[in-house]
Amino acid sequence: MAKKKSSGGSKRTEKKIGFSTTCIHTGQEPDPSTGAVVVPIFATSTYVQEELGKNKGYEYARVSNPTRTCLETNLAALEGGTSAHVFASGMAAVTAVTQCFLKQGDHLICGHNVYGGVPRYFNQVMANYGVEFSYVDTSDLDAVKKAMRRNTRILWVETPTNPLMVLTDIKEVARIAHDGGAELVVDNTFMSPYFQRPLALGADMVMHSTTKFLNGHSDGLGGVIAATKPIHAEKLAFMQKTSGAILSPFECWLVLRGVKSLAVRMVKHDENGREVAEYLRGHRKVKQVLYPGFSDHPQHALAKKQMTGFGSMITFETGSLSNAKKMLAKVRVCTLAESLGGVETLISHPATMTHAALGEKGRKQIGLTDGMVRISVGIEDVDDLLADLDQALAAI
Repeated sequence: MAKKKSSGGSKRTEKKIGFSTTCIHTGQEPDPSTGAVVVPIFATSTYVQEELGKNKGYEYARVSNPTRTCLETNLAALEGGTSAHVFASGMAAVTAVTQCFLKQGDHLICGHNVYGGVPRYFNQVMANYGVEFSYVDTSDLDAVKKAMRRNTRILWVETPTNPLMVLTDIKEVARIAHDGGAELVVDNTFMSPYFQRPLALGADMVMHSTTKFLNGHSDGLGGVIAATKPIHAEKLAFMQKTSGAILSPFECWLVLRGVKSLAVRMVKHDENGREVAEYLRGHRKVKQVLYPGFSDHPQHALAKKQMTGFGSMITFETGSLSNAKKMLAKVRVCTLAESLGGVETLISHPATMTHAALGEKGRKQIGLTDGMVRISVGIEDVDDLLADLDQALAAI
């Protein structure tokens, strides 16, 4: 088992290998002590030291763990980063970035239409420590430029956005951030590194809720920051050590397990997503479908430019809260639940679930209605999904 590297991960090997091969093999080499093909779960809190100051690269599990090292090596390679650091949840990863790279008097620009837990944390926690926040439509490059200040340190972007599926031009906002002395952080949870590589487009750090597509099986929480600079690795490793919001060995193992099938899962998610989106758009009881795979989506050209697929995330308008309730009460194959990115199709109501914390006024400002339903299309037989949606929509 490789020793813990101070960067929190390792650079991709010089010989370029394919994405699927990277998923299965990078950081997932057979265990040298036993030959086990699968990375072991190192369920230990501490490590024996041969003598004072002499160990095998590990001292205490809060600081480092071999299973975690393997996962961080793997995820750094998938995003093309020089390091990756995993945390106990996606929000723990968000917290790590803000606490590592912001101080009192600093300013962060955030997309105005992102996962609701992010502005809740910014406004109700970080703002108490003297950090300033601005919320803008990051798809509007002029708005981003105008929001930049001398004390702007981070530009936080989610693309496509949750749940309105609005895209931001990563390459262009990276240029704006860098021109202003700030760094760009991109939440890549919706697309996964299979369909989108923000670091290759100029982002400085990439965040994922590993709970979602990277894990893929709805059985573990986690978050990761993949980064590009030695200072990122140093500070994020220090945050793991000092805050202790680390990912357990077992949940690291679950993500390693999930990543092995990431490529084939994402192909099927995308394939099913396209069919479900077309079905919903043609249904007389669906008022609108938000999906960047449509050629008439206002940012379809950008989607094709910076993504290699459209994924499985779709939001559609039922017309009212009453209609959404009727429809969601009838789903059977689709699973009514928060979260996304699992092999099963998960369907949710953003206004009362993921974005409830924004309040009625906040949701109205970004165009999130009570009638909107978000679906994370799974990898079931698509005919079963369409039949389920058909019978559920019949309740409206």
